[in-house]
Parts: sequence; C-alpha cells; structure tokens
Amino acid sequence: MFDPDTTVVLRAVLAELCEQVPVLESSTRTRVASRILDVARSGEWSIDDLRKAGRDALHDAPTMWR
Repeated sequence: MFDPDTTVVLRAVLAELCEQVPVLESSTRTRVASRILDVARSGEWSIDDLRKAGRDALHDAPTMWR
C-alpha cells in the first residue's frame, strides 16, 4: 500500500501524537492512525497535514484518558 519510507513517516507521526496516550487505550490510537491514513491516502503527504489530522482525531476522542 505505502512504500517503506512513507510507512516510517506515518508511524513516526502516530508515535509522536500518541506518546501521552496510554498503550491500553487502543481505540484512541486506532482513531488517530485511521485519520492519518485517510489523509495520506488522499494525497496529503506533508508531515504538518498528517499531524493536524492526528491532532484532530485526538481532539475528537473520548476524554477519559486526558
């Protein structure tokens, strides 16, 4: 689906955005990953666009972990 270099970038953005999210909070991590992948699939490749999509997903996530 994505080339190895792109996958590294996507994983790095996900890790950065979810560093404060508990590991067991998989639904939040999945929500963020899904939003990042949606943006990447649409052709938005800038790291800023990926981060914004992930931050938006975090903002929309349930608040019990914040």
